[in-house]
Amino acid sequence: MRAKTAAEKVAHDIETQILAGTLKAGDKLPSLREYARLYSHSLNTVVAAFESLAQRGFVRADRGRGFFVRIETEPTDEAIDEPVVEHDEPRAYHRALDTIWLMRQQLLQAPGESNLAIAVPPPLWLADMRLDKFHRQITRAGIGGLFRYGSRYGNQNLRAHINRKLAGYRIAASERQIMTTHGGNHGLDLIIRRYVSPGDPVLVEEPGYYPLFGKLELQGARMIGIPRLVDGPDIDVLEQQIRSERPRVFFVQSVGQNPTGSDMSPEKAARIAQLAATHNLLVVEDDAVADFKRNSAPRISAIDQLRNTLYVGSFSKSLSPTLRGGFIAGSANRIEELADIKMLLHVSGSEYSERILDVILTEGHFLRHVAKLQKRVRETTAKAIRILRDLGLEPFCEPEQSLYLWARVPGLDDIGELTMSLMARGVVIAPGNNFMLNRRQASPWMRLNVGYIEDPLFIDSMRECLREAGGPDSTPGRTRRVARRPVRNPNAPHGSRGGR
Repeated sequence: MRAKTAAEKVAHDIETQILAGTLKAGDKLPSLREYARLYSHSLNTVVAAFESLAQRGFVRADRGRGFFVRIETEPTDEAIDEPVVEHDEPRAYHRALDTIWLMRQQLLQAPGESNLAIAVPPPLWLADMRLDKFHRQITRAGIGGLFRYGSRYGNQNLRAHINRKLAGYRIAASERQIMTTHGGNHGLDLIIRRYVSPGDPVLVEEPGYYPLFGKLELQGARMIGIPRLVDGPDIDVLEQQIRSERPRVFFVQSVGQNPTGSDMSPEKAARIAQLAATHNLLVVEDDAVADFKRNSAPRISAIDQLRNTLYVGSFSKSLSPTLRGGFIAGSANRIEELADIKMLLHVSGSEYSERILDVILTEGHFLRHVAKLQKRVRETTAKAIRILRDLGLEPFCEPEQSLYLWARVPGLDDIGELTMSLMARGVVIAPGNNFMLNRRQASPWMRLNVGYIEDPLFIDSMRECLREAGGPDSTPGRTRRVARRPVRNPNAPHGSRGGR
């Protein structure tokens, strides 16, 4: 049998995903150029592969919009003769592929783009934390420990700093109630491995943090969405689902929720703590953007004092995503179990990164940095809200300070056309359907990073797109089409950036 050409291999990979159900009828494929860039193929190779798929009935070309999986797809004789999916391949992986694709996109940053979809602050905001000078300090203090595995709980000095940080949020914990992680996402992963089994009902906020959705899909969980309102989760729906589904775990973000930027009210935080105690519900409080908010913001873990809560924190957004520093706080028994799982999977944390964090927290650099960061976020959030209002956009809420804003164009029921029109101009936003359990459902919302809203390219492009469409239309329920130029990258639903 002759070796397959590069184009045949590309076609075969896409065909495999279609037959396995990973790519479903009506799904849009990446643009030719985007696919070539993602997988390091020549453009001619990708063109030949897509043409082959179209000829054999797997995809259809929609001029000006791109390639889509056909509504009626039948396997060819060649596909029947040569199985493309192993029978024992885990189906959970296929369910998580949409999220995996979205997370891949966070690594793509084309020069000259205005990227409002990215989930970390602008580099300038973090530039005063010179990691190189901290490296010199830990090497002067002795490098012997850098050639040994660290504790499964994490660096002891760093955990003492984290303990004091938690006290600032009115969360009382001993050092044995704290373990370090490779960032907030690692903490969520460890918790899911321990407390979620395939088929378990799990409560999540909707809209919510889509990498969490992918992790739960990979674990085979059955996710149940709890609507996120301006002041926190919809308590009536939450109580109903707790009583009817009897879930073990509820994942929630009390402060600066991703994607809405909203904060939970003290009343709702207290009610959730009460429900957790009554129904033996474990509340996982993800507080990855804590350093962007005031310490006085309400947290469920402060009310519950870690009896029925696990508190997940991170330094990745406030210091550097490359440092990969995070932690979990909870009861001593839960932390011991999670530390054992961490040891089994990773042996230990990164002693090097944790010693750098220890130095940063020891010398007061961090407190000065956070104070400066919060001041900048407050000022930028206020400006960003004014800009959105001037453009005719409607924010979901108007927080005092937040890394994200959740907004829509009045009268526009589906943000997809606007997303593509902006991308044609080099502006990337995160469309709302990315943050829903059903990502194929149209959404009028978009998540915007406040650090980039002042970019003239975003302002001018949004104004131009809306002017071409006739301006914001407040007519309820009306779906408008947004005029657009030829799209350089039409794969709008996968334009979101994130990661912690």
